[in-house]
Amino acid sequence: MHPKDQSLPLKQQLQGINIYLIGMMGCGKSSVGPELAKLLGYRFIDADSVIAAAAGCSISEIFDSQGEAGFRLLETQVLHQISQWHSLVVATGGGVVTTSANWGSLRQGLVVWLQVDAAQLLARLQAQPGDRPMLQKPNPETELLKLLQARAAQYSQADLSIAAGCANPAQVAAKIVAALPAVLKVPGAPRTTAP
Repeated sequence: MHPKDQSLPLKQQLQGINIYLIGMMGCGKSSVGPELAKLLGYRFIDADSVIAAAAGCSISEIFDSQGEAGFRLLETQVLHQISQWHSLVVATGGGVVTTSANWGSLRQGLVVWLQVDAAQLLARLQAQPGDRPMLQKPNPETELLKLLQARAAQYSQADLSIAAGCANPAQVAAKIVAALPAVLKVPGAPRTTAP
């Protein structure tokens, strides 16, 4: 059966609730998000792009002028606004889980953790360093491991965990679509991990 045929009943089950992709920088949220949105007939939003547009400058410039605390405040405001909309797949920033107030917005939807091991994250980030202020340290590898260890318990609070390391974005999106019905069937069901 074509994935689009499977997504119609799933879309009805979702009833427009947002799907929030969480995970470390480099785990693929911004590339998996559009693929997932396409399969579900949803719209895709990259929260960091919305934050940068709201601030009128890049994420690095926000960190430079307002520090991490200023960025996190803006991130919380933007996430709260996004949570008022519906039928979205949202790629969040890697540190969104570190602000407890953000969980109120995230829990209004369905939270999916894209899990990628540290070695793969490092390889991806070295191949495409991008605008990543949290890694602008003398030893980015050590910083990445510290961030991953500090955030793992928070990421594990997701409704669904998907192994996203060895698959391309379309494959990861398909894995999410296949795993969603199990999470939606029983409200309050235990969190699910997909291979």
